[in-house]
Amino acid sequence: MRYLLDTHIILRLATNSPNLSDKAKNIILDEDNEKYVSVASCWEATVKISLKKLVIDGGIKEFYNIIRENNFGLLEIHEEHLKILESLPFLHRDPFDRLLVATAIADGLILLTDDIQIREYGKERLQIVS
Repeated sequence: MRYLLDTHIILRLATNSPNLSDKAKNIILDEDNEKYVSVASCWEATVKISLKKLVIDGGIKEFYNIIRENNFGLLEIHEEHLKILESLPFLHRDPFDRLLVATAIADGLILLTDDIQIREYGKERLQIVS
């Protein structure tokens, strides 16, 4: 299976948070699964770090280290992602999450998240696991 990880999933993994569900852990640990992170998540983390809403020892450099150490693929933002984003209904106001939804739809990925608002996009050709 191919998964796109929501930003909070990566952060919970990095901090060994008890809020990371067993289901999410199993998906991440299963070596048969392909796991991806969007550059949008890196951008989101950078914004939150600069606003002091997120503290990561080592800053964004450490965020990228987490991606590399876990062998997550890094996805760039492409025109097809933005075309889908343009047509998505505004069920969620967070621009980063909306871009993750569009990326997952465009690339045929299952979005791994526990964001309740994102689940509303399940009707938009999007598979969601929480």
